[in-house]
Amino acid sequence: MPALWGLALAWRLVAAADFSWAPAAPNLVLLLMDDVSAGASFRGRGLCFHFSCLLVFFQMGWGDLGVFGNPSKETPNLDQMAAEGMLFTSFYTANPLCSPSRAALLTGRLPIRNGFYTTNGHARNAYTPQDVTGGILDSELLLPELLKKAGYANKIVGKWHLGHQPQFLPLRHGFDTWFGSPNCHFGPYDNKAIPNIPVYRDMEMIGRYYEDIKIDRKSGEANLTQMYLQEALDFISSQQASHQPFFLYWAIDATHAPVYASREFLGTSQRGLYGDAVREIDFSIGKILNHLQKLGISNNTLVFFTSDNGAALISAPQQGGSNGPFLCGKETTFEGGMREPAIAWWPGHIPAGQVSYQLANMMDLFTTCLSLAGLQPPSDRQIDGIDLLPVLLQGKLIDRAIFYYRGNEMMAVRVGLYKAHYWTWSNSWEQFNQGIDFCPGQNVSGVTTHDQEEHLKLPLIFHLGKDPGEKYPISFSSAEYQSVLERVSPIVQEHKATLVPGQPQLNVCDKAVMNSELQQELSHAGRRSPSLPGSAKPRKGGQQDGVGEDDPLATDSRIRPWVGGLQKRRAAGVEEVL
Repeated sequence: MPALWGLALAWRLVAAADFSWAPAAPNLVLLLMDDVSAGASFRGRGLCFHFSCLLVFFQMGWGDLGVFGNPSKETPNLDQMAAEGMLFTSFYTANPLCSPSRAALLTGRLPIRNGFYTTNGHARNAYTPQDVTGGILDSELLLPELLKKAGYANKIVGKWHLGHQPQFLPLRHGFDTWFGSPNCHFGPYDNKAIPNIPVYRDMEMIGRYYEDIKIDRKSGEANLTQMYLQEALDFISSQQASHQPFFLYWAIDATHAPVYASREFLGTSQRGLYGDAVREIDFSIGKILNHLQKLGISNNTLVFFTSDNGAALISAPQQGGSNGPFLCGKETTFEGGMREPAIAWWPGHIPAGQVSYQLANMMDLFTTCLSLAGLQPPSDRQIDGIDLLPVLLQGKLIDRAIFYYRGNEMMAVRVGLYKAHYWTWSNSWEQFNQGIDFCPGQNVSGVTTHDQEEHLKLPLIFHLGKDPGEKYPISFSSAEYQSVLERVSPIVQEHKATLVPGQPQLNVCDKAVMNSELQQELSHAGRRSPSLPGSAKPRKGGQQDGVGEDDPLATDSRIRPWVGGLQKRRAAGVEEVL
C-alpha cells in the first residue's frame, strides 16, 4: 500500500507540472553524479558562505528515486535529502546526452553555443566522446575558473567527458585537483573491443579500467565509487581545516553501462546491477551529507543533486533505470530523455519538505553558484542559465522557457505546462532494425518516429500537466492550440535570434584515439598508486504560470504527509539508513 501511495503521489506531482519555491543554500554540493560546486561569499544579501560543494548524479532517471514513487527502496538517503530540502519536479538537462550536458552545466550555455554538439540531429558521435578529438574550447569560461576570483578551491572527482587531449583536461580549465577519468568506461561506437580507459590523479595516470582499477565484466564488481567517495570526504575535510571556500564536482559514472558496484552492494537491490549501483551511490551521498554535518559546515553548504540525462532504456538487462511516467529515454528530446530528478539541500536556509514546480535547467546551477559566490556571470556572451536563488530562498516563480536540443537542432520548447515539438524523432530505422530502441514499449504513432519528422509550421503541442507521457497532441483546430501557438512562437523566434553557434566539437572521430594517440600524447605521465598525490596542476592563463485552479497540489500542505516520516530518519544519522 505505501508503495502504491507513493506512485500515486508521484503522478500528482507530475500532473501539477508547474512551479513552487523555497529558500536556498550557502555551500554548494551538486549531485549530478557528475559535479560538485562551492561558494564563497554571498555579497549584497547579508550572508557569508565559507564553503560550497556540488554533486551531480550521472545518468539517472526521474523515476529512479523513492520520492518520485519508485517502490524498490534503493534511495533512502536521497529521499531523506528531499525531505530536508527542496525537490524539483520540472528540472531539465540541456541535452539528452552526457557530454553536451556537462559542457552546458559548467559554462551556463546551451551546447549549440559552447560547441558541444554535432551538426547531425541524431548526435551519433556525441555519445562516444572517447572517439572524438575535440573538447571544451579555450574561449569558454567554466564555472571553476570564475569561482577562483572569489577564492574557491575547485576539485573534480569522477568523469570529465569534455575532451581527453591534454589541452581539454580539467586542470586547464579552473580545477585545482582531479581524480577520475577523462571519459566514461563505455566502448567506442564501432569497435567491440572495450578500451582501457585511464584514471588520473591530476595530470598523471594512475591506472586503467580492467587493469589496475578493475571492473569485473561478468559480475560488475568494482570499488571505484568507494574510491570516489573517499576522495570527496578527504577534500571536504581538508577545506574545512583550511577555512577556504570550495567547489566540488562529484561526477560518478557507476550507472552508465557497463554498470558497476562494489562487492558489498552486489545483489542487495531489487533491480539487479543497476539497482545495486544506485544503492551504493545513495549510500555515498548519505556519507557525504553526514560528513558535512559532523564537520559543522552543513549550514554553509549547498548540495544539489541531479542527472545529466534520462535513464538509458536501451541498456543491457538490469543495467537501465526508470523515467517514471515520461516518454522514451536518453538520446531523445521527449520528457524521459531530458527531465531529471533534482534536489537542493541547505540546512537552515531551505525549509524542509519543499516541492518546487519551477521550470529549471542544469545551466541555472552555473549562474546560481556565481551568485552565491558574489559574482556576476560573464557579460560578453549569452548565458542561458538563470539565478535560482529567488526560487530557493524566497519561494518565487520565474517566467522562462525550456529549449530541447538534439545535435544542432532545436527540437522542442516548453512554456508553462505546454510543450511544442517542432521536430520528432526517436532513433533511425537502421538502429531500430538492429534492435536498438530508445522508446521500448512506448510507441506513439506520429510521435516516436524513426524518420526525422518536421513540424515547423504546426508543431505538435502537449499539455504536460494532463499528458506527461506525450501521447495525445492537442487538436490543431482547437482554440487551446491556437492560443498556445500564439504564445510560444515569439519566444522561439526571440531565442533563435540570439543563436551564434560555436564551433562543433563532436563531429570528428578517431577510432584509435584511446588505444594509441592517448598513450603517445601522455607518454610522460607516470603511473602511481591511487593513494599518492599528483603534482602537476597546469591552468589556462516575473511570475510564471501558477498552479492551475484544478491543480491537486495547489497548497503547500500537499507534501506534508509525504515528508513527515522521512524527516524522522535523519535522527539515527544518514550513514545508518542503509
